[in-house]
Amino acid sequence: MTGRPYVLSEVTYRITRETAYDLAVLPWGATEAHNLHLPYGTDTIETERIAAEAARIAWDQGARVIVLPTVPFGVQTGQLDVPFCLNVNPSTQLELLRDLADSLARNGLKKLVVLNGHGGNDFRQMIRELLPAIPMFICTVNWYAVVDPSPHFAPGDHAGETETSITMHLAPELVLPLSQAGPGEARSFRLSAFRERWAWAPRRWSEVTRDTGVGNPAQASAEKGQRYLNLVTGKIAEFLVELARADLGDLYA
Repeated sequence: MTGRPYVLSEVTYRITRETAYDLAVLPWGATEAHNLHLPYGTDTIETERIAAEAARIAWDQGARVIVLPTVPFGVQTGQLDVPFCLNVNPSTQLELLRDLADSLARNGLKKLVVLNGHGGNDFRQMIRELLPAIPMFICTVNWYAVVDPSPHFAPGDHAGETETSITMHLAPELVLPLSQAGPGEARSFRLSAFRERWAWAPRRWSEVTRDTGVGNPAQASAEKGQRYLNLVTGKIAEFLVELARADLGDLYA
């Protein structure tokens, strides 16, 4: 059985040397607690599988996309007192991204999409720094911002109804019964500027939530997760196809 031709870890050198890839996708997750019912690898599992499904759709439309192995470590500086929340600093991420982009550029690849699945990661400034140094178009997509979740799920941005539904669809064997989940109750900043989101500071997670969740997962279902992910992967696939076909010398209308 041959692997999926759009997933690097499943293909051979025979395939890669014969394929002119249009772009690479680098999924980037995290390893952190997700309430009491979801696995530590939730962000990584979601991002890896979303990347592969979007690439499959794009590949079927003629875009030669290659999905790189998923990076499972993210920025966790607000959660260092939570056991096994494995932190890598932004400066470390920058150097890893630099090395990976350089490797790809040396092989002639011209386009790289960093598909991010963790709210603590922010690749924008890193890409700005790499712009003069790496001869490659690099962009970032936060998959959880591709389709507004608010019409589909109850509010909550961490291990609530949204992520629980998605993981119930993607990896149901890793989700504990919802009766074992915490309520995901979270405290807000007292300062109005932070609540209104025109000022920002990282949250100290253990002071915000007792179960590491933000949002109640009680009404989550695999069906909701599948419907939402169909929208997300479809839209990302459209972007991959468009980017694959784009002339880097003519990006602006």
